[in-house]
Amino acid sequence: MPAYAKLGRDSAARKALFRDLATDLIINERIETTEAKAKELRGFIEKMVTLGKKGDLHARRQVAQFVRKEVADEETGKDAVQKLFDDIAPRYEDRQGGYTRVLKLGPRRGDGAEMAIIEFV
Repeated sequence: MPAYAKLGRDSAARKALFRDLATDLIINERIETTEAKAKELRGFIEKMVTLGKKGDLHARRQVAQFVRKEVADEETGKDAVQKLFDDIAPRYEDRQGGYTRVLKLGPRRGDGAEMAIIEFV
């Protein structure tokens, strides 16, 4: 049994899924998705915020390699990397992990999949 959820996708599709979800979470700071996806996304986001707290050029390039650069915040015009390093990471300067929370919503009406909200603490 793998140490991660496959979510019915091959590795390329799974990587693309988490890139998109991570980018959306950084831009919107709160997204609604399935519980399984939210729980898997936590690990990716925790690493991104930790890199954001480092704040050096190498960390910035590592984050830029993972998140999508085409998406930007409508209010500020910042892309995901800028927002992570300028706005989100400084909030958690004194925190040693646990930057996100997953709130369970219950089953989705169409297929009964357990839904959840993942957001920054």
